[in-house]
Amino acid sequence: MRSIALSPPCSLPETSRFALWAFMALSVLMLSVQSALGSELLDKFVGSYSGSAEVEQIDGTVEKRDMSVVIRETSKGFEVKWSTAIRRADGDSKTKSYKIEFLPSERDGVFAAAMQTNVFGHTVQMNPMKGEPYVWARVIGDTLTIFSLYVAENGDYLMQQYDRSLAEGGLDLEFSLHRNGKPSRKVSTFLTRD
Repeated sequence: MRSIALSPPCSLPETSRFALWAFMALSVLMLSVQSALGSELLDKFVGSYSGSAEVEQIDGTVEKRDMSVVIRETSKGFEVKWSTAIRRADGDSKTKSYKIEFLPSERDGVFAAAMQTNVFGHTVQMNPMKGEPYVWARVIGDTLTIFSLYVAENGDYLMQQYDRSLAEGGLDLEFSLHRNGKPSRKVSTFLTRD
């Protein structure tokens, strides 16, 4: 196994070694500042929230959904974990849960999802051309938005958008689903801070 040296080679002229060290130090500083800015944007969202909503289906039936979300900081960014429990009129229920870590991007207030680990142990985005969701997040003011883009086998696409806006005592949740650019579903509810 080869190790990677972090110091510049001694065969470089002194000015080149200084420039390389300066570049490395600046890179570390920029990553630290970027991480701090991301943390500052997200501090106000950190917490656990829960609530419920009634969702009308295409056939006109109404389903009750219990929802919860936990937003927490990680060493590199933040993580959002959310669950939706569907309670049908016939007594049947089904729960779906998701957990995604987000890392700061080069754009202010925009975060990339780190949803799987590559062969080198680094977290990377999933591939929408393989039916996996492409996910990212942004923070604008008091709203944390998560977008999920899915590409179907035939090239159609679905776009999910979760807007979680700070409100007194919790979060206002606005969920929307678009199929090929046309609105398909919308859910609004309030999630109480636990």
